[in-house]
Amino acid sequence: MLILGIDPGSRITGYGVLDVSTPKPRYVASGCIRLQDVELSQRLARIYAGIAELISLHRPGELAIEQVFMAKNPDSALKLGQARGAAIVCAANHGLAVNEYGPRQIKQAVTGSGAAAKAQVQHMVVAILGLDGVPQADAADALAIALTHAHARLGLIHQGSFGGHRARRRGGSWRDYQP
Repeated sequence: MLILGIDPGSRITGYGVLDVSTPKPRYVASGCIRLQDVELSQRLARIYAGIAELISLHRPGELAIEQVFMAKNPDSALKLGQARGAAIVCAANHGLAVNEYGPRQIKQAVTGSGAAAKAQVQHMVVAILGLDGVPQADAADALAIALTHAHARLGLIHQGSFGGHRARRRGGSWRDYQP
């Protein structure tokens, strides 16, 4: 089974795909959906389309995504929430279970410290997955999110112990919902 990890952003959305059909997760793909400087509605549409393309290409069984954290700039937090929403709706419309993890929980699961720096997360993603090079920061974060979910699936992390939270949803098409 494949896990699609998403690091949402209104300018750059990172993604990472892992194969978790064996006890040791295996790297499949990673990269970024780069969004041009257009209106927010167009960027959200691009996030949705990009994730739909990834789902179609890789056929993951589940999606893991970072939760919104409190930011100093409320406008940035709202845009991040909208980017997350576009990704979650896309996953739900494609029938994927959605799993959410807090930033501290992701850092704890990958590095052993909930206060790890981005560089530490990148280093551990490379080490855990045996990558030849260092992925771009947003792609590394998405791979870390997917690794966190892989660890959670195997029971290697205790849910809620890092100040994070996980919610599972099973999606369907919006057409399935009746008012």
